[in-house]
Amino acid sequence: MGIEIERKFLVAGDGWRAAAHAVVPMAQGYINDMGAMDRGEQKASVRVRIQGDEAFLNLKSRELGHTRQEFDYRIPVDDARALLALCVGGLVDKRRYLVRHGGHLWEVDEFLGDNAGLVVAEIELDHADEAFERPDWLGSEVTDDPRYYNLALASHPYARWAR
Repeated sequence: MGIEIERKFLVAGDGWRAAAHAVVPMAQGYINDMGAMDRGEQKASVRVRIQGDEAFLNLKSRELGHTRQEFDYRIPVDDARALLALCVGGLVDKRRYLVRHGGHLWEVDEFLGDNAGLVVAEIELDHADEAFERPDWLGSEVTDDPRYYNLALASHPYARWAR
């Protein structure tokens, strides 16, 4: 069993772009929706993701916050395409930029489609109280805000948020 310890932040400015050493296109969808999770009918999100030329099936426990159980399995890309057609809600399309800063790898997600305009940065940590250096382009933390979970963005995209 894997444990994911991840913190999520809004991005303030474009300073991360010059520091990015790789970019990976991603398309993902969910077999379940946020409503089933909110009602307690399901205890994990089930995600299908095509990431560059690879594909994964991912299950993540529903705990709010920075620590969750996570299970990630590589699957054939053709299977992932078929599973994406079965997903509920919309697909989440994004570009993931990889940025090294202060000894950590940051994943900066620039969302496309119905979530265009949203840019978030995530950092995975080895333990919940691990210190890390904040890049100057990092904005406010949204780790505990479920609106920014990709599962929520699939069913209630950023374009529909009241500003």
